[in-house]
Amino acid sequence: MTGARPILVVDDDQVIRRALTEQLQVDGEFLVLEAATLAEAREKMKGPDARCDAILLDVTLPDGDGRDFCAELRKEGLRMPVIMLTGSDDEADIVRGLDAGANDYVAKPFRIAELLARLRAQMRLFENSEDAVFSIGPYTFRPSAKLLLEPVKNRRIRLTEKETAILKFLYRAGTRPVPRQVLLNEVWGYNAAVTTHTLETHIYRLRQKIEPDPAHASLLVTEGGGYRLNPEVMA
Repeated sequence: MTGARPILVVDDDQVIRRALTEQLQVDGEFLVLEAATLAEAREKMKGPDARCDAILLDVTLPDGDGRDFCAELRKEGLRMPVIMLTGSDDEADIVRGLDAGANDYVAKPFRIAELLARLRAQMRLFENSEDAVFSIGPYTFRPSAKLLLEPVKNRRIRLTEKETAILKFLYRAGTRPVPRQVLLNEVWGYNAAVTTHTLETHIYRLRQKIEPDPAHASLLVTEGGGYRLNPEVMA
């Protein structure tokens, strides 16, 4: 994967798709996959490596109802956040969308800033849920279980609470290196008794668990006075 988090935008209105793509990708936080129909959306989600961390889904599409597509995804066991986009704010429509498995419902015309705030909020909730699963290199990362699975080697790696928090924050940062002090504050809070040496010790132990050659880190690399996950290894 790239460092940016993949988001699928399904809407037959090209103007809306373009606006959302531009806003979502402006800071490099997200990578937008676009679809104008349900058929295109299904195609984008095919394949063993296909992945999206969230979906912005129009209700009325040329080849069907977005709510039916959402229900279909849930039946397939896909639990990523889905936010429905609709031209109607009728209560019955909203209830039907939520009953289909949508996480949120936004009526058009919407304010981009509000939609992005709702998207980020739903993604944070998902990351802390039992359903959250992420790909990191050869591993499947289950934060709620504090566990990394390596299917090829049939291996399970148990993580501590702090190791799990470090990986979650670095995953969210994508390709951007996270300064040591920022990572320290995020994982331990603003605790004057905790120094960067504590963080470095945890990074060392984490590398012992996940790196093929811990002495030459290739997955969790040091860069720019901090750390980042390496997208080339993660691909």
